[in-house]
Amino acid sequence: MQINISENQKEIKAHGNYEFPVGINVEKIEAYEQGAFLWHWHPEIELTWVMSGQMEYHVNNEKYILTEGEGMFGNSNTLHAGYQKDGEACTYLSVTFHPRFLYGYENSVLQTKYVDVITSNDVWHSLKLEKQIAWHQEILKLLCTIYELSQAPPRDYEMEVHIILMQVWKRLYRYFSVLPEKQQKPQRYLERLRDIISYVQEHCSQDITLNDVAGHVNICKSECCRFFKKHMGMTLFEYIMFLRIQKSLSFLRDGESVTKAALMAGFSSPAYYGQIFKRYMKCTPREFQSGKGTGNFQSGT
Repeated sequence: MQINISENQKEIKAHGNYEFPVGINVEKIEAYEQGAFLWHWHPEIELTWVMSGQMEYHVNNEKYILTEGEGMFGNSNTLHAGYQKDGEACTYLSVTFHPRFLYGYENSVLQTKYVDVITSNDVWHSLKLEKQIAWHQEILKLLCTIYELSQAPPRDYEMEVHIILMQVWKRLYRYFSVLPEKQQKPQRYLERLRDIISYVQEHCSQDITLNDVAGHVNICKSECCRFFKKHMGMTLFEYIMFLRIQKSLSFLRDGESVTKAALMAGFSSPAYYGQIFKRYMKCTPREFQSGKGTGNFQSGT
């Protein structure tokens, strides 16, 4: 399984529909290729509840370890990615909904006073929901209720989900709205970060260089490296290798030779491809192709 994304890293996936813009899905991190879903973004707010296991979750420049019973609030338009943690399976509930589901009419007081104030603030990109904090636990119980409703939807299912999500938002609003003013200043790095990620995603199969990436966003090479590492928690080289390895997996599954898969994914040498593949996947390309390898991406090279 893969995240389907456009060239600018926006996820191409319907989170519900126009009439009921809510997506409620039980997912398994190990079901994704490499045991990870790539960096992407979408306008929907996303709430996560870990039902079993654990996972490593990244939002913008923050890294979280989510364990069973914990959860995550991910704001609208945030860059996020998830990885298997220590090869462990993880089942989680993902509830995604468009902000308009909360406020209804454009420019209503619900939108301008209670929703936009949070969704337009880049600083408030995420919040880990922990078991030890009482109001976090209230949100996690509400997510559990949404899951139960989704398994046997009652006649008033959509209205029940709306009421619950408004209860969740009320708790989030009360938390964010009283934070000190200094924490409410927007961060301006996101546009540049999205620009770099989009460019690398589009050109990773080519002979892309640091000069190319830095020139695309009009900064020097050293600043480009520092900026990417600071906000992504990995080097630009590591991210390019991640993308190339992921691209190669579909070629291997389609029966292409290791040599051809390497070249199509952007590697100049099959030997080097095999070396990088084993570092990330903990098996050789042939072992992966034959089903003998684990096929789990290991973050942090």
